[in-house]
Order: sequence, then C-alpha cells, then structure tokens
Amino acid sequence: MTSTIKLDARLDLRAARVLAGKIRNHDGMPLGIDAGQVKHLGALCLQVLLAAADSRRARGLALSVAPRSQAFDTALRHFGIAPAQIQGGTAG
Repeated sequence: MTSTIKLDARLDLRAARVLAGKIRNHDGMPLGIDAGQVKHLGALCLQVLLAAADSRRARGLALSVAPRSQAFDTALRHFGIAPAQIQGGTAG
C-alpha cells in the first residue's frame, strides 16, 4: 500500500525539516508525493526530495511524484533536474 504526502504550496528553508520528517515517517513503504499545489520549490526541499528518491531507489522502494504543478516542474528545470531524478525505486 502506498502512502501519500501532500506538499505545501511553499517549499522553502522553513519547510525542509518538516518535509524530511514526513518522509522519514513513511520509511520502509512505497510513497507518493503530491506536488500539485506547489507554487515555490526551494533548493533545500529539492535536496530532501532527491535524497529520498536516492534512498528509496537503493532499497527498491517506490517513490512517485504526481501530480506536479507547473511551478514545481518549472523549478525542476531551473535547477537542471529531470522529473525522473525525483522518482525512486520500482512501481509500488
């Protein structure tokens, strides 16, 4: 069973610790990330998402990010990140 975390509209420095904690609370299970309402994606929150994807990929756990807002995808492009880089593991 896949759990889902809905991201806040503003993912800035203040949101990074909370986001990391939410992801940690779902450790060991497939995880869906709902980025459909994101209006701002900061570098530290992106780093948290990339680390989660890497960790899950290494353990064969699924991590998917969908839906994604246009602002989220635009921020990924500005950072030079492909959406596939924030996906992890295998389909749940």
